[in-house]
Amino acid sequence: MKISTIADLLEATVLCGEDHLENEVHSACGSDMMSDVLAFVKDQAVLLTGLVNLQVVRTAEMMDMRCIVFVRGKKPSQDVIDAADEAGIVVLATSERMYPACGKLYATGLQGGSVSSL
Repeated sequence: MKISTIADLLEATVLCGEDHLENEVHSACGSDMMSDVLAFVKDQAVLLTGLVNLQVVRTAEMMDMRCIVFVRGKKPSQDVIDAADEAGIVVLATSERMYPACGKLYATGLQGGSVSSL
């Protein structure tokens, strides 16, 4: 699924990475706990979260994620946006809550991916 499609489905605002909106992603992970995200097996993924700090960008960068979607109307600070932009990560913001946002993406074909075994 193209990141631009995700932005449309979630009626999201693009905060950075406009030049990467046509990139494809294959799975998504929704969490406010970055330790859970680190257990997620990456595959050109999208991270949906309500956590708006630099740790989100660092985690997404470590996991080679292509897009962060801030849910529940959360707006990250400019330093978070700048860090994501520097890392080549698209940042979207939506007023959708986490559960409906994940549901919309899943219902339109974006897979949940898998989790690393312990």
